[in-house]
Amino acid sequence: MVAVGLLLAGCAATPADSAAAARELPAGMSAELIQLRSDVAARQAEVRIVNGTGEPIEVGAVSVADPRFRAPAERVVDRTSTLAPGATVDVRVQLGAAACGVAAEPAATLTLRGARGDEPFAAVVPIAEAIPFLAALHERECVQEGAERSADIALGVFTPSDAGAPAALELQVAPRPGDGVLRITGIRETNLLTFDGVVGGALALDIDQTGADRSAQSVSLPLRPARCDPHAVLEDKRGTVFRLLVEVDGVAGSFDLAASPELRGELLGWVARWCGYGS
Repeated sequence: MVAVGLLLAGCAATPADSAAAARELPAGMSAELIQLRSDVAARQAEVRIVNGTGEPIEVGAVSVADPRFRAPAERVVDRTSTLAPGATVDVRVQLGAAACGVAAEPAATLTLRGARGDEPFAAVVPIAEAIPFLAALHERECVQEGAERSADIALGVFTPSDAGAPAALELQVAPRPGDGVLRITGIRETNLLTFDGVVGGALALDIDQTGADRSAQSVSLPLRPARCDPHAVLEDKRGTVFRLLVEVDGVAGSFDLAASPELRGELLGWVARWCGYGS
């Protein structure tokens, strides 16, 4: 069992480890990559592991490598998970930063170390997404990287309002040195928050950050709750993550712009008061 413990701890690879890592998962064991709503804002995902063998399985180090990201997605909590026969576990992993400007075919690979009974194993195998999300995440983050070559973009001061009236949320854009071409053309409502003047789910904007004479801009967004059912606030996961619509070097795209934890608290508290069930 000492050897099992060392393997689960993810110790430095030896030639024997490298040979073991070429093996498949134990027969009957499977894994797939998923992303839950609660994972999105933190840029995390889950490796869903199913023990279809007839023996207990211990799972230690877990990571997922993909050439579209600069570093492997590593297990968030350093621990060992024990799966009884027929059991399933979701192991949360932290996604690496997007690798932009490099043509790479999607080829996610799972590296997993564990033990089946007293038999340690290590495997490096392809892993599929239950519902594809990596390509869209990579595209959004590379659009954001391109936009931020031209300007710093952030949600700023929030001015709450009384029930029935729109609040004001500042969108702040500060130019960066360089000659990038950036236009911000809109911002989409969320499942919790909307804007006065929304058409087709988005508020149109015309913020141009092109050329050498660019200047800082602040736009006041007229914010309203999109819904008032209390569970929308209590169970919120994505209600304060806005989708910004942009053109970077003439190419349309979008990326997520999330409220900071402090701003998120202000927004959720205001929705509760505006809707009549908050203090």
